Amino acid sequence: MTKDIIFQLSMRSISLHFLRSVLAALGIVIGVVAISSMGMMGANMTMSVTEELSAMANVLVVKPGGGGSGGMMGPPGGSSSSSDDDYISKEQYEDIDRAAGKYGLVYPLYSDSKTITVGEQEGRSTIYGMRDEDLDTVLTVEEGALPKTSSSVVIGPTLAERYGLTIGSRITIGDEDKDDSVQKVRVVGILEEKGMSMDLNSDNAIIMPEKAYVGIFGGEGEYDQVNVILNDIDDADTATEAIEDQLNRKEDEVQVQDSSRMMESITSTVGTLTTFVMAIAGISLVVAATSIFNVMMMSVTER
Repeated sequence: MTKDIIFQLSMRSISLHFLRSVLAALGIVIGVVAISSMGMMGANMTMSVTEELSAMANVLVVKPGGGGSGGMMGPPGGSSSSSDDDYISKEQYEDIDRAAGKYGLVYPLYSDSKTITVGEQEGRSTIYGMRDEDLDTVLTVEEGALPKTSSSVVIGPTLAERYGLTIGSRITIGDEDKDDSVQKVRVVGILEEKGMSMDLNSDNAIIMPEKAYVGIFGGEGEYDQVNVILNDIDDADTATEAIEDQLNRKEDEVQVQDSSRMMESITSTVGTLTTFVMAIAGISLVVAATSIFNVMMMSVTER
């Protein structure tokens, strides 16, 4: 009986102040939906970042010189050499291959940055040099074919779009005004989009056979980095240790950069950001609930 009376009084109060009641309920619904949306958005963002980075987390990048291992990786592309001796020799590459070859694919890479000219457009691009067998193994061509001659190259889709390049387009590498060695090459293939990568940033680069690269830049057998694509990401620490034991026994000849650790760091940062956003949303919900409660109390007092 008492419950029926309370229910009837409640319904009567709502009907007398219908608009105020609707607005209060709407405020509560909006607050709950907002904080739920924040949570779902944060979870989706974390999943998206993790999925994007997981494709490149199985890569080790070996660069010349000391400086420790497993740290944050420098930007891919561009020459890593600061002096004529700052490179990975062919003998060092073979040692790396012996140490880490059983864990995945090991391949050397030349890289530099050079002025390029396409028609009237001039810019700068990363240029990679790769062995013929590595071109077939590492790269995936979306249109055209892989380069087979010293005057042919493949390019990334971003570079192709930027300069309007197609199969058969000509690119001039080098700047005559700066007395660079100038080489004209022909585009024979456009690569599939790869996205962000720590080992080979092919989307915005020109890639040519080793002989063509050495003909322009010199330094045969002097690699800027060696990449290890692991078959199993769980082997990252083991492969890193094997490489360091093989080459850094007396002094630090190389540094091994583990992209999986960078992925963990980024994922952790995204998780922290999500928690922060959820905290802000929670505080906002509490403030809104307090305001609604205050309005309802004022309504009761006025009666």
